[in-house]
Amino acid sequence: MKKVYLAGPDVFRPDSHVWGKHLQTLCQQQGLIGLYPLDNEIAPAATPQQTASAIAQANMRMIAQADGVIANLEPFRGAEPDSGTVFEVGVAVALGKPVWVYFPWAGDLRQQVTHDDQGHCTQGWLVEDFSLPRNLMLACQWQGYSPTVEAAISAMATHLLGPSDKRN
Repeated sequence: MKKVYLAGPDVFRPDSHVWGKHLQTLCQQQGLIGLYPLDNEIAPAATPQQTASAIAQANMRMIAQADGVIANLEPFRGAEPDSGTVFEVGVAVALGKPVWVYFPWAGDLRQQVTHDDQGHCTQGWLVEDFSLPRNLMLACQWQGYSPTVEAAISAMATHLLGPSDKRN
């Protein structure tokens, strides 16, 4: 079975372990194995930084063994996606793995970010205007977009397995 790494800020949810099992069940129903970051068993190290490093390395190994990445790019703690998830997407792209993303559609960046007539946000930075829902470095690299995790898992299964090999 093909493996997909389940990237996203979901690991910070209060019900993160239950949610991870739910995502893995959705993957299994589509003929995929879902690799959820919290499945890594990381013993606390001598310092918080060492523990963080162990978590990061374990997640990198999961991405490396995955056949693709399904990434939750919904806004997290602000207008942008979780930076850790964005990093994981970049790693997957660099490794040549397909990435399928999901987030609720809210329009392109110009529709999402308050800006003046010249296209500058309230901090004075230019808001890019390419009719894309995320920064071009993300939006031009993913294999596809879906508005929900269910649709993303189904689409990635079709992409990796073809329509006839999916389970329903």
